[in-house]
Amino acid sequence: MFGGPSAEHDVSVITGLQATHSLAERGQDVVALYWSKIGEWWQVDPSAETAAFADGVPDGAEQLRFALGVDAGFARKRSGLRKATLDLDVIVNACHGGAGEDGTLQALLDLAGIPYTGPTRSSASLAMDKLAFASLLESRNLRRLPRISYADAGDRSPDFPAPFIVKPRYGGSSIGTQVVEDEAALAALIEHGAHMRDGAVVEPFLPDSIDLNVGLRRFPELQVSAIERPLRNAELSPILGYADKYTSSEGMAGAPRELPADLPDQLADELRTSALVVGAQLPVRGVARLDFLLDGSDLYVNELNTIPGSFAKYLWIEPNLSFEQLLQDMIAEAKARPTYRPVTEGADGSILRDAGSIAAKLH
Repeated sequence: MFGGPSAEHDVSVITGLQATHSLAERGQDVVALYWSKIGEWWQVDPSAETAAFADGVPDGAEQLRFALGVDAGFARKRSGLRKATLDLDVIVNACHGGAGEDGTLQALLDLAGIPYTGPTRSSASLAMDKLAFASLLESRNLRRLPRISYADAGDRSPDFPAPFIVKPRYGGSSIGTQVVEDEAALAALIEHGAHMRDGAVVEPFLPDSIDLNVGLRRFPELQVSAIERPLRNAELSPILGYADKYTSSEGMAGAPRELPADLPDQLADELRTSALVVGAQLPVRGVARLDFLLDGSDLYVNELNTIPGSFAKYLWIEPNLSFEQLLQDMIAEAKARPTYRPVTEGADGSILRDAGSIAAKLH
């Protein structure tokens, strides 16, 4: 499943097609579900290339509807003599950002009883909320930068000096993230920024810091990948921005990087230990990517991306895991670890039988 009503829609298409191609090449029976920018569902050719989606729904797509209830799931709008509801064992969720990564889609699939890869509805929501995730880090004594909520100009002033880095509070990537020089520019960005409508978080900007990332998974065991140093283009942006990450035709897999990062052993061990703490405290599913900032000798945990571009397949060189193996492990985890188990025990009707009339309770 890929696409979705998100600013990361196009990157999601790349990740989704990387997965469908890899699985289909190895004989898997793959159904490709495309989620359009306006929220429609389509079944598309799993062997399609990215250019087919440049203008939206590709040629030959078949529209689907989603339903809950007895025949919950994705069904063909025009089924004819064919079975209407698609038989889906597991959904590989490649929907970056927005409703695909913030718990909304996860809740929908839970209600339909369809197993899926990646974060649960609760862990997706926690990781997407940059302020809540910062609180989790603080509770585990993990080092992080000061981070405050800033919804409008009436909020309190940051208690750290400018310049500031401003991020959408709910966002799965660097889209919308900007550096501002003072509080006046900060207030203007919050008021007019399209990505700040649901609030923002503000941190000190560290101009000399570098980015460090590591892959993280908990199935079949808690593991971290090799550490990468993504390389930013300082002429385009003072931060590691969207262009640095995704302008390659391969998405994140083709972005420039130093891998493994050239780091002192002690620092690398500190980073891995912090990643393992996060992995143990947050119910990470599938493959996540944990992002750090290094400023001199000071290492800070930054953000957790629960559905990273290309599923962070390029990071798994230590240990050496193929993309196919990562996908198969994600699928096996989705089958082995259910995300939702409705419980109706206790709702036996006895309270309703003894409750009396509603009219009497209103007076």
